[in-house]
Amino acid sequence: MKKVHFLAMMIMILCGTQTLLAQKDKSKRPSPPDQVSNIVEGTTITIDYSQPSLKGRDLNSLAPIGKVWRTGANEASWIEVSADVMIEGEKLPKGKYGFFTINNEDEWTLIFNEVWDQWGAYKYDSSKDALRVIVSPKSSEEFTEKFSISIGDNGLVQLLWGNLAVPFQISM
Repeated sequence: MKKVHFLAMMIMILCGTQTLLAQKDKSKRPSPPDQVSNIVEGTTITIDYSQPSLKGRDLNSLAPIGKVWRTGANEASWIEVSADVMIEGEKLPKGKYGFFTINNEDEWTLIFNEVWDQWGAYKYDSSKDALRVIVSPKSSEEFTEKFSISIGDNGLVQLLWGNLAVPFQISM
């Protein structure tokens, strides 16, 4: 009888461990994590974010107009630059930043915030902004179901989702 109880306990422990491991596996989330990185003129640029899908929904319902958005899903997105850079002509010092955006339809505000490690934008504090720049979105030639970010070899970063592209330039 003791062997049966011991075996039952071992099975429960193993099942519980598997469940915990599955919960920690972020790739299983509905909006899986992604990371892009490129070296531009000797400077490493890395952006870490999660990829929500439109699934027939309107982009403006997921990145609400006029509200601070985490620029993805789950944890706040972050950007790290290995040297001082210029973003759309404005200086951003070397470091790691929370990367937020505000969708204003005809223009987007890009926000680089000193607090990079947080969930969503629930505790976003504008007094911690290191830089804000305004950029113009464009129509994308290709439809992108899953939110994606690209960094070109020339430092052109693009936020791509649905039929929208939000480009901005990072230069050294």
